Amino acid sequence: MTCRPNEAIYDTAIFAGRGLFGFWRLRRAETGLANVPDSGGAVIAMTHFGYLEFALVEWATWLHNKRRIRFMAKRAVFDKPVLGSVLRGMRHISVDMKAGASAYADAVAALRKGELIGVFPEAGVNASFTVRELKTGAVRLAAEAGVPIIPVAIWGGHRLLTKNHKVGFRERFGVLVTYAFGRPMTIAASDDVRESTGELRDELQRLVDGLQADYPVDGTGKWWHPRHLGGTAPTPEAAAAADEERRRRREQAASGH
Repeated sequence: MTCRPNEAIYDTAIFAGRGLFGFWRLRRAETGLANVPDSGGAVIAMTHFGYLEFALVEWATWLHNKRRIRFMAKRAVFDKPVLGSVLRGMRHISVDMKAGASAYADAVAALRKGELIGVFPEAGVNASFTVRELKTGAVRLAAEAGVPIIPVAIWGGHRLLTKNHKVGFRERFGVLVTYAFGRPMTIAASDDVRESTGELRDELQRLVDGLQADYPVDGTGKWWHPRHLGGTAPTPEAAAAADEERRRRREQAASGH
């Protein structure tokens, strides 16, 4: 295994995260971890059903080959005094949603230097717990930097912290988190970006379907299970409508109306 240089802030964050997950007595099961390269750049494209998936994926990756993932996150998170300084110390990438060219260039440069860049191509937590249409950023990054995309599905992490549902303190203990690290997808500069993005979306949904089918906890009638499998999560259409309504209210508040 390649020797990794120490990064005090990142390593401390990993230690703290492992302590929290140990306190919750989380269980995990992974397939395909060998698809994460031991060296060289790659885009880690993840499903996004909860707020802790970045830490859960880093947890699994770190235990596998000690690689650090640099995540792309909204600038508003970096603007928080303490958290922002930690994120910058961990060399994550701040994204201005209204002017993302700088963050994109930073991500391409990091990929070419051999970093793993973590992205959530759904661009927000999906409360339906199905994979919605993706933004094209992950594919464009991989094509421009000349690196593969590693599709990663996570199931169970949303039972710890997600939107539209307050998870009880005791509910987090002993949760099983499962992962599927898919085969690397190679994106050529000449490939159609939207077509390749559609293929990535289909692969993520296929991986999610497998994790849901094999999950040993019955989700029938549970808030954390998708509607089409017998859970009570909103349908993709209802979740999209709720997201649009939230976006409209934010815009109204920002404009003062």
